[in-house]
Amino acid sequence: IMQEGDVQIKGYPVRLPLDVMLIFSANPEDYTARGKIITPLKDRIGTEIMTHYPAELQTAVEITRQEAWVSRSGLDNTEGSSSRLHIPEFVRELVEQIAFEARDDDRVDKHSGVSQRLPITVIESVLSNAERRALLTGEEEIVPRISDVYAAIPSMTGKMELEYEGEQIGASRIAKDLIKRAAGEVFEGYFVGIDFAPTVQWFDQGNNLRLADTASAQECATLLEAVPELLDTALIPFDFKKSDQAQTVAACEFVLEGLYAENKISRNEEGGYTAVTKAKKDRRGMIYDDLTETGKYS
Repeated sequence: IMQEGDVQIKGYPVRLPLDVMLIFSANPEDYTARGKIITPLKDRIGTEIMTHYPAELQTAVEITRQEAWVSRSGLDNTEGSSSRLHIPEFVRELVEQIAFEARDDDRVDKHSGVSQRLPITVIESVLSNAERRALLTGEEEIVPRISDVYAAIPSMTGKMELEYEGEQIGASRIAKDLIKRAAGEVFEGYFVGIDFAPTVQWFDQGNNLRLADTASAQECATLLEAVPELLDTALIPFDFKKSDQAQTVAACEFVLEGLYAENKISRNEEGGYTAVTKAKKDRRGMIYDDLTETGKYS
């Protein structure tokens, strides 16, 4: 039909005046061993459109915003002042940056790649964990936090094919490292030139802080008040007020994760933030931490 314009049925040529256009869509790797569209078929296709990953972070954010399932029972379809749901923009950007970091990671198979499905699935899982917390605590407002991103790690591991080195390390550890690196990149964009020395010193004095993903915003805010200047400094780039506890807690946790990404504080396996321990410098002067996962910052 594509070339001769007719088809044979039991040896009888049948020609139909068809006014149609054929569109093919598939991943070539899935049906050929060579990873290419088979030559006879490709020869008959008039135009081939090559797709690619989003080149800009904001483009990726908009794609995920369009495709992700955020319309839940009891929630409005769109975010806004009348909705119970408020997803901080830095959470959206962090989730997208995870995919960007994974595509550049040598431990992730470049041939299989990391599709846009990863951030779409992750943001859905992040929202689900935040919604779960709201149901447990009875909170009206649903605001995802960094701890919800860590809770969404199972949504990441199934979306990445690992190289041999990555297999030896483990998908979960690599996912945690990707979150850390992504948090560092996004954090730098929001808090350029802002001094967090009092916050870091508080941890250096032996204090620690753990914000569970099941803890309410009020519980977390009470814990965060003990950290010098954190509540005020964390709100500098944002337009919401300290009275909005849920969004304030999300911003503070974002700052803590950013400081962890910069190796100014540590984060243990239980999600607790502590001082950097047993730090040492290599020949290039980079700071290493025994609690840091293997990756860009270790």
